[in-house]
Amino acid sequence: MGSASQDRVLDFGPMGMWWEITQSTADTDGELFEAVNVLAPGFGGPPLHIHPDAEESYAVVSGTLDVCVGGEWRTLAAGESVTVPAGTAHTLKNQSGAEVRLVNVHRPALAFERFFRRLHALACSGKVKFPPEGLRSAILVSMLFREHSREVISVRPSRRVMKVLALVGRILGYKLPP
Repeated sequence: MGSASQDRVLDFGPMGMWWEITQSTADTDGELFEAVNVLAPGFGGPPLHIHPDAEESYAVVSGTLDVCVGGEWRTLAAGESVTVPAGTAHTLKNQSGAEVRLVNVHRPALAFERFFRRLHALACSGKVKFPPEGLRSAILVSMLFREHSREVISVRPSRRVMKVLALVGRILGYKLPP
């Protein structure tokens, strides 16, 4: 993980990824949020989703990354990149047998850093796995997505399903990290 300060390293543990924040929201006055992401072989990725008010880009540093943008899958090799326009459905995964390292940027930063720090806290507590496994994990991810709907909206599962799961979580008294 290098010599990054601990507050800039997000080790998602069993999810199969860790990040080093290279440009925080504060560093860029909200212009962007940037992190080096390292994905383990077989990393399943997040649900198909959109960022309604931000673009996201992936620049592969090493390995190969499978990216779905607007319904079309493609494989990016080291030195290749893709930018996902705001409002475009996308996801990613690492189907290769090797680690993938990439630079991930969300522009503008909005509250992406808070979203990822909260997801990190859930992963470290063992309450959430990615992709979500089990009802508790699905409920907590749904609650997180609902609280960050300016940053991320699930396409599959649908927004409606996520809304119902988030409601169930609130009824059951589930809490998200601050």
